[in-house]
Amino acid sequence: MASNLAPIPELYVSYESAQKLKVEAGTLVSHDLTPRQICDLELLMNGGFNPLKGFLSEADYDSVVETMRTQDGALWPMPITLDVSEKFAETVELGQDIALRDQEGVILATMTVTDKWVPNKSREAEKVFGADDSAHPAVNYLHNHAGNVYLGGPVTGIQQPVHYDFKARRDTPNELRAYFRKMGWQRIVAFQTRNPLHRAHQELTFRAAREAQANLLIHPVVGMTKPGDVDHFTRVRCYEAVLDKYPSSTTHLSLLNLAMRMGGPREALWHALIRKNHGLTHFIVGRDHAGPGKNSQGEDFYGPYDAQELVRQHQEEIGIEMVDFKHMVYVQEKAQYYPIDEVPEGSTVLNISGTELRRRLAEGLEIPEWFSFPEVVRELRRTSPERSKQGFTVFFTGFSGSGKSTIANALMVKLMEMGGRPVTLLDGDIVRKNLSSELGFSKEHRDLNIRRIGYVASEITKNGGIAICAPIAPYAATRRAVREDVENFGAFIEVHVATSIEECERRDRKGLYKLAREGKIKEFTGISDPYDVPESPELRVETEGTDVDNCAHQVILKLEQMGLIAG
Repeated sequence: MASNLAPIPELYVSYESAQKLKVEAGTLVSHDLTPRQICDLELLMNGGFNPLKGFLSEADYDSVVETMRTQDGALWPMPITLDVSEKFAETVELGQDIALRDQEGVILATMTVTDKWVPNKSREAEKVFGADDSAHPAVNYLHNHAGNVYLGGPVTGIQQPVHYDFKARRDTPNELRAYFRKMGWQRIVAFQTRNPLHRAHQELTFRAAREAQANLLIHPVVGMTKPGDVDHFTRVRCYEAVLDKYPSSTTHLSLLNLAMRMGGPREALWHALIRKNHGLTHFIVGRDHAGPGKNSQGEDFYGPYDAQELVRQHQEEIGIEMVDFKHMVYVQEKAQYYPIDEVPEGSTVLNISGTELRRRLAEGLEIPEWFSFPEVVRELRRTSPERSKQGFTVFFTGFSGSGKSTIANALMVKLMEMGGRPVTLLDGDIVRKNLSSELGFSKEHRDLNIRRIGYVASEITKNGGIAICAPIAPYAATRRAVREDVENFGAFIEVHVATSIEECERRDRKGLYKLAREGKIKEFTGISDPYDVPESPELRVETEGTDVDNCAHQVILKLEQMGLIAG
């Protein structure tokens, strides 16, 4: 299969028209795009999402969700939607043009709103991701982050989103096609990754290129990946560190600003279509390609080869050939990598999983050279120092009066006594005074208060400090969002202070429960508003019949056990 490297349609207008349009767009109603929408818009405008001409209309959306095709029959497995708040949707009429701005207010495009609807998100989750289960990052995003109203309509591109990092490594589909034409490459195999490259990946990509008799494009995703993944700055430095292990005349590295959904089979098909738009002829599909891990029942969301099956069914229609990813393992006696199904009988197989790699990094243990390149390990250690040198957040949650603040204070003093890292206490009352003085106690405001606490805690964690938070934090979805913010930079330890509501009411020093019972305080957690009991916190402490010192000591023991503080 040889590549057709003719340019692909883009949605940008000419430079002159863009200058004129930018002035006109300044008067339009504006939507500030989320990071995920910016990724989607960039790939719409530069042809990466060809044949889409904008965010899906309602009819196209329904068709894509149900059949993986747009209304006119084009294969397209992933809904590309502009989700907005109900409040913003009320300001927009059908037929109206709106300006789409980045987070600094720069106008990237205009969009003619042809459709406005409230989607059935549970249906979307079931059909696109296989389950309406919030353990799936995309389903969690759908229900807890995305706006409730979708807008659809064609997009007119004014300018590309600005990237200040790795500019020379970022190629549009047409720039890649031009590069392949210049190099005379006819057959090109793409390797999709959201992880650093280790020796098994190098061996796999070498084999794939040899098998397909093709040149190799290492095409990592640097948009949004899965919460907790290694950040793209570190990953790109890792890719650059191993590039010279590849023959330079047959290998190219290019960054793809895609917001992954971790959607397994549909995602793999989507990746194949995007690669075809970038001029590629072959595409490596991995075992459990773009799988998000375990569902709420502790089972994998997708079968290990479901993604390969779906891409195989459609490869001819897309015009790209799939190369199966063979799981590569190291055979000790041969001192080399083999596909798992070709291992000589009686051999010793060595393998390090992603979890085991993270553990070794966290504990400062040796990472053997047969597994990864010293240059890659060096980069990873720069960003992931061993656990006892990382920042972390201890997040107490429980009813008002449960003892959270008292235990948090005791913990702070114990950690300060140990020394080594700065400790910050973000207690409910302190935060209300300094961060959230204008907020009330509605559900929306309480959520916002917790998100602010999470933001500050994540910054403290990122900079190697210890954050201790002690809000009520009644809602599981908000606690999860804070966990995701923090875990990008270090450990998050949720401590459920499991004091019963009866005991909290008995202790009621501030008289709040009495006022809540009398109806003088509305939406009071545990009385007139729900509390989602944490299902699997890192630690649950009972305060009834246990003194404060002992409760704080339990947290210290947990931190020691996790390797966050020295025993």
